[in-house]
Amino acid sequence: MLDGAVVWMNARGNTEQWGTTPYSGTANGAERVRRYMTENAPFVAEAGGTPVGALVLDTGPSPQMPIEPAAEPERYVRLLVSDRRYAGRGIGAALLAHAVEETRRAGVELLRVDCWAGGGGELVAFYERQGFTPAERFLSGTWPGRVLARRIVVPSERSDQAR
Repeated sequence: MLDGAVVWMNARGNTEQWGTTPYSGTANGAERVRRYMTENAPFVAEAGGTPVGALVLDTGPSPQMPIEPAAEPERYVRLLVSDRRYAGRGIGAALLAHAVEETRRAGVELLRVDCWAGGGGELVAFYERQGFTPAERFLSGTWPGRVLARRIVVPSERSDQAR
């Protein structure tokens, strides 16, 4: 999926977001995926038994990014990708809805994500449509990024006991 995303982005003229090298060919690409699968909370969306999307949650931003952890407990979307052959079917939105539920289930009220803010801001706009609010901007080298946040309503114990 990650290699396909690079090909898709490049075909659209976007060579800045993830570069032009297939993800599997980048330095530490395979190792990063292994860490996502073993050190974080990965979720894979399937259609008819075929993986069509993936989301990775963590308790904070990547230490490799110039982003400060929140001043409160948070869940952080470290990766969201879908198989471009299934584009437009709501896979990313469904995975983000799952991230909201996982965050709520953990009793955490803040879900954040960072993304590439270049290219006219289309990716930022996608996250806004999913209920996220733009927060701080950042640069990782020359790569323009944006952190977005979404507040999660966590039922109190009292309202849970009333049910």
